[in-house]
Amino acid sequence: MRASWRSSLQFRTVTISAALSGVAILVVGVYMSVSIGNDLFQSRLSQVLLDSNRATSAAQSLFDSSDAIDRVQVQNLLSSARTSISATSSSRLIAVLRVPGQDPSTVAPLDSSTFGQSTGVIGTDLRSQVQGNNGEQFWQSVSLIGDAAATIPGIVVGSQITVPVAGSYELYIAYSLQDAEATLLFVQQTLGVAGVALVLLIGAVSWIVVRFVVTPLRVAAETSQKLASGDLAVRIPEKGEDVIATLARSFNGMADSLQSQIRELADLSEVQQRFVSDVSHELRTPLTTIRLAGDVLYDQRASFPPATGRTAELLHTQVERFELLLSDLLEISRYDAGSVQLESEPTNLVYLAEDAIDSLRSLAETKGSDLRLVAPGGYLNADVDPRRIRRVLQNLIGNAIEHGEGQPVVVSVDSDVQAVAIAVRDFGLGMSQAEVAHVFDRFWRADPSRQRTIGGTGLGLAIAREDASVHNGWLQVWSSPGAGSCFRLTLPRTKGAVLESSPLPLPPHDVTAARGETGHVPERGGGEHV
Repeated sequence: MRASWRSSLQFRTVTISAALSGVAILVVGVYMSVSIGNDLFQSRLSQVLLDSNRATSAAQSLFDSSDAIDRVQVQNLLSSARTSISATSSSRLIAVLRVPGQDPSTVAPLDSSTFGQSTGVIGTDLRSQVQGNNGEQFWQSVSLIGDAAATIPGIVVGSQITVPVAGSYELYIAYSLQDAEATLLFVQQTLGVAGVALVLLIGAVSWIVVRFVVTPLRVAAETSQKLASGDLAVRIPEKGEDVIATLARSFNGMADSLQSQIRELADLSEVQQRFVSDVSHELRTPLTTIRLAGDVLYDQRASFPPATGRTAELLHTQVERFELLLSDLLEISRYDAGSVQLESEPTNLVYLAEDAIDSLRSLAETKGSDLRLVAPGGYLNADVDPRRIRRVLQNLIGNAIEHGEGQPVVVSVDSDVQAVAIAVRDFGLGMSQAEVAHVFDRFWRADPSRQRTIGGTGLGLAIAREDASVHNGWLQVWSSPGAGSCFRLTLPRTKGAVLESSPLPLPPHDVTAARGETGHVPERGGGEHV
């Protein structure tokens, strides 16, 4: 039920409609039941009071016309009066009680009652009203004891009568409301059955009506999901001229426009990739010629005047940087075109880290940074492309040296059953969260005015992220201004495996220890930032 409520608009709409209809029907049913009950009671009460008044008048007329003077005659007269009252009122529950406070009389008959087990229903308030008001009628709602000791509703009507010689008596006549109660119960049952049937009917009608509305919406939702998953040719069937048909036409028009724009962008992207690739290839031949000429000039720079020699050195440096930029552009174009092929082989990442550190040790010494390798684990082989992983490590370590402000650079390698991780930690400038969000963007630099000493092209981290992604790995970064940065590369040990966690923490241990934290941050996919 909970799942249907969350997932089905039709079920939710029908349920709410049926519930609200049920509440409305319940309110109307209760009102009708109370109104009918009150009307039945008032009708029966009017009839009871009329019958009681007629019976009392008949009995009093019988008493007034009698000349009884002794006890026997009065007793017979009273019996005749009870018979007349029962016949006139159609009630067998009659009680005749002598009004208290009168002088004792040997002629006055004793109190009599045919109430049986219901004698106690005559309340003291009713008796006080009857005793104090001669010639008036008073009534009281009571519960009578019927057959099989069942309790039934009733009314007791009381008034005073005067018996010759004996004095004043209280006359009480009880009337059963069992017939009215049965009628009310039948009406309530009818209303209940009709209400339940009406709620079910409303629910069924709502289900049918809502189905006509929800079905096109469901088709639209399924079509939009297919469109979002890449099936650009899917469309919503168009039927009729109503608002749903208008929605379908608008959606299909949007899908056509989106498909056209995506096709144009794909064509443009393909042209751009081909242009970059073609330009890079075409520039290699003249660049090779320039490189040879530049090398000749560079080798003879000592024989040139100082200004010319400096020019030869600048030419040599920029030609090398141009070659690196062309290589990176070609690599990026391969990734964009999806034509990258991995040459995986079992590789020990500790040895790769050592090679990368050795290749950059002279640069670290010129910057005053101490390169350290910490490898508690990581000696297990992983199926990776060593050339691409070595390139990633050289880029990360070179950036750490560049921005490390002469502080130590720590390279950590660790592994577990599923993955191998390498973290490059520097204690230099660090980056803000806004800068971290762009650190893998192409040609982006945190500080454009800062002079680079290793001739970067601005594509190193972008290529590094692609290298990690093609291995189904993660390349993540933590950084804080003034506290340095930490780049973590996590790779699955088996080709094609899916990563779930990393053997190395991010933020690194020194940061969590300084904060007094324990545990690791949640793992994220490649290219995301901590």
